[in-house]
Amino acid sequence: MSKHTVTLIPGDGIGVETSAAMQRVLEAAGADIEWEVAEAGTCTMEQYGTPLPEETVEAVKRNKVAIKGPITTPVGTGFRSVNVALRKTLDLFVCLRPVLSIPGAGGRYDDVDLVVVRENTEDLYAGIEFEEGSDAARELIAFCEEHGAGTIRPDSGISIKPISITGTENIVRYAFDYAVKQGRKKVTAVHKANIMKHSDGLFLKTARKVAEEYEGCIEFDDRIVDAFCMNAVVDPSQFDVIVFPNLYGDIASDLCAGLVGGLGIAPGANIGKEYAVFEAVHGSAPDIAGKNLANPTAEILSAAMMLDHLGEQECAERVRAAVRAVYAEGSCLTGDIRRTTGSDRPAATCTEFTEALVKALS
Repeated sequence: MSKHTVTLIPGDGIGVETSAAMQRVLEAAGADIEWEVAEAGTCTMEQYGTPLPEETVEAVKRNKVAIKGPITTPVGTGFRSVNVALRKTLDLFVCLRPVLSIPGAGGRYDDVDLVVVRENTEDLYAGIEFEEGSDAARELIAFCEEHGAGTIRPDSGISIKPISITGTENIVRYAFDYAVKQGRKKVTAVHKANIMKHSDGLFLKTARKVAEEYEGCIEFDDRIVDAFCMNAVVDPSQFDVIVFPNLYGDIASDLCAGLVGGLGIAPGANIGKEYAVFEAVHGSAPDIAGKNLANPTAEILSAAMMLDHLGEQECAERVRAAVRAVYAEGSCLTGDIRRTTGSDRPAATCTEFTEALVKALS
């Protein structure tokens, strides 16, 4: 195995614990990684005055590959999401989230195997917003009325939803290429083009055009987002690779994680043409931070995705096999999984679960 230098951003909240668990498991799996630790989140605000120091961005650029623990994003106030900032700064236009059943994890289905591909830089998450009562908001409201676009209440906060041909072509082509490479059969584009005809409508039109390039190789269909959510719950087997605009993909990936046992086992990756940042899908859970209760599975499986990206598939599969073994055996699982399965067995700590994985790797 080649030696790799990877930027590690532990994050805050439970991120510190899950990142340490991930490092322990990768070491036991034989991954030859040199970690360059870089900080981001609430822990950097006092020293740097920002949740995302430039030194951290430069560390990711230098090493090309990073893995991060969850980072707290204040709700409604405070700084913008560090995750969003990293994606925009590094042009990580792909958010890749595999959703795979793990026996013993308490999923509602036994055989879910689908992949969420989410556009990562546009849509309402582009962060183009105008505060209620601001001069800019008033000007935009007046502009919309003058051009017959509609009436907006004067006490509105406003967000802009940009969706481009370029961004859509990039993400849809990535979804098709991923399907080809992984031996998948179908790509489904999800949208609300029946209502938002110039944004989601453009997404759908562009997706259909890209799909023509893969005709006879990969099947293509599309779903309205609310219908997708209902159908995914009723029968997830009808989906394979699903490609979304940014906001819908964020919401739907959590829904899909619920099909297999929850966010505690949901891995993810943010991928661009030059850089890749791997991360668990879940949040920072500050209410249990420092209590040794966190489930590190999502970050560990994200690290397995990172190993695949680095060309270390054998080591990645060893990690995934250990996770499957510990879940199937069932005696050492964290509290979130115990609640999902309805088990009355005592919950394992983060440390105990990690040691069970290390033992499975020995």
